[in-house]
Amino acid sequence: MPAQLELIRGRVLAPDPDKRRIAAWPDALIRIDPRGRITELCAAPADCELPETWPGAVILPGFVDCHLHYPQTRIIGSASGPLLPWLQRSVFPEEARFAEREYASVVAEEFCDAMIAQGTTSAGVFSSSHPLAAQVLLETLDRRGLRAVTGVTLMDRSAPDSCTLAADPAIAALAELHERWHGHDEDRLRIAVIPRFGISCTPELLRRAAEFADQHGLIVHTHISENHDELEVTAELFPESRDYLGVYDDHGLASARTILAHAVHLSDDEWARVVGSDLAVAHCPDSNFFLGSGCMPLRTALERGVRIGLGSDVGAGRTFSMRRVAASAYDASLVREAMVEPEQLLWLATRGGARVLGPATRLGCIAPGFDADLVAVDVPGHVRELGETIDALLFRHDAGPVRATLVRGRVL
Repeated sequence: MPAQLELIRGRVLAPDPDKRRIAAWPDALIRIDPRGRITELCAAPADCELPETWPGAVILPGFVDCHLHYPQTRIIGSASGPLLPWLQRSVFPEEARFAEREYASVVAEEFCDAMIAQGTTSAGVFSSSHPLAAQVLLETLDRRGLRAVTGVTLMDRSAPDSCTLAADPAIAALAELHERWHGHDEDRLRIAVIPRFGISCTPELLRRAAEFADQHGLIVHTHISENHDELEVTAELFPESRDYLGVYDDHGLASARTILAHAVHLSDDEWARVVGSDLAVAHCPDSNFFLGSGCMPLRTALERGVRIGLGSDVGAGRTFSMRRVAASAYDASLVREAMVEPEQLLWLATRGGARVLGPATRLGCIAPGFDADLVAVDVPGHVRELGETIDALLFRHDAGPVRATLVRGRVL
């Protein structure tokens, strides 16, 4: 099969650009121009001679993982939680190793392998605090053909010295990454401002991060309200802020370019401000289960109109598979007695994530004008109806890797 595809035939699941719905095309053709952009989606004619590109598979937009940690690839399943002890026991010792280029390079390859194997084409990625590790990650993402919004993770306190970086060198490193990588290859790679969370950042670092993000119009990606102990420590460190979201408000980090990961324990007032400022949320249900953090009120947040995507949150998340993450989101919605339909969850794992990470005008749909970021996933031959197909995609936990992963029509 050629690496760059111009015409694809198969069963297609096409998310609506705006509504949490998915249209089924039982036998469709997808035409792709040399830039990797879709020019046509149409029903295959009855006398079509082109064979199915991936027999037995369904084709849908590439999965979008709105929140995960590249330096935690090798500590998936480290059961040393809850959150704050887990950071000290498992995360920080591992992240300290990313000061070494050789180690960072090997893990970057493993990280990209895992995303491609599970059909993730775009991701919001935390690196470590080491500028070298972020550079290695970007080089690897570029060579492997994946999309990402990433950068150096900002943290200058509440962690070992091997994992922190003071404000001056951190902002200088961020500026260098921005100059080299932001907008690379028609926005395939972009730089974000990534303060880990309030606990790990001094007020000075938060302010300077906000200034840099505003100056360059960058996404701000951070954590919020994941764990009750985290909330208590944050309140102690920022006594003048009204609540956890107020920490980011007070330092200029809460805007329509902000992605908040977790948001498990936000108050009603905080949710209202999330909506009012058009903040986006990365829902990380598998990680929340593994660390015992709680279940985010997904259906309520959707009903409020919050922009939401799903995040694996590797390594507290135990899988790179966004299908498994969507299944965890379903389970979490049942725990809260506020079920979210599987069709909506598949939409969140594709189009919803694209609306969070962007560019929303080019990703997350199979339609003319959108980039041909696609994934082919096998389903049992007897499964034909839309609902059954979505259930098969999300809830067959024994299913293997995807059949094919494409960015701009190129098989990765």
